[in-house]
Amino acid sequence: MRQLLAAAVLSLTALAALAAPPAFVTADVPEARLAGEGEYTWFGMRIYQAQLWVGPQGYQGAASATAPFVLELRYARALDGRKIAEASYEQMQKLGVGTPPQRLAWLDTMQRIFPDVRQGQRIAGAYRAGIAPGVRFYLDGNVLADVPDGEFARAFFAIWLSPESTAPKLRTALLQGAAPLP
Repeated sequence: MRQLLAAAVLSLTALAALAAPPAFVTADVPEARLAGEGEYTWFGMRIYQAQLWVGPQGYQGAASATAPFVLELRYARALDGRKIAEASYEQMQKLGVGTPPQRLAWLDTMQRIFPDVRQGQRIAGAYRAGIAPGVRFYLDGNVLADVPDGEFARAFFAIWLSPESTAPKLRTALLQGAAPLP
């Protein structure tokens, strides 16, 4: 019986550790908690695992996001950074966010920022709310770049979090626990 109880405690401890936010997440989102996670596949191929981290205020929607959050993607395969930027641009086009000139400028920004990734690497975007909204990008927990453009930040995160996302199952999985805490 003791061994069974000890095994149960170890299992619960391991689960809690899995849900603990990385240090870079808590730097951008104090009291961060995992709202949800899911995977993105393309024609049956797993592309990445996504996690959404929110604070006590939860996720409030892209148009009125006043609380910070972090979206982290762990890649299941190697991908070219320029292709990641182009795919993001195409998703923004499909969503109709920004103007055509804005989207072209955003594509240029993303092509400069996004590196080639290997299997297992993580790119995260931290939505920075407040007086100067924008996004901070990370590669494996290290800062890649800051983009102090609130419109870009909202357009970028709309790819996953907009009701019109082309990945509705992933959106649902990410937002399952994103409500504000009571």
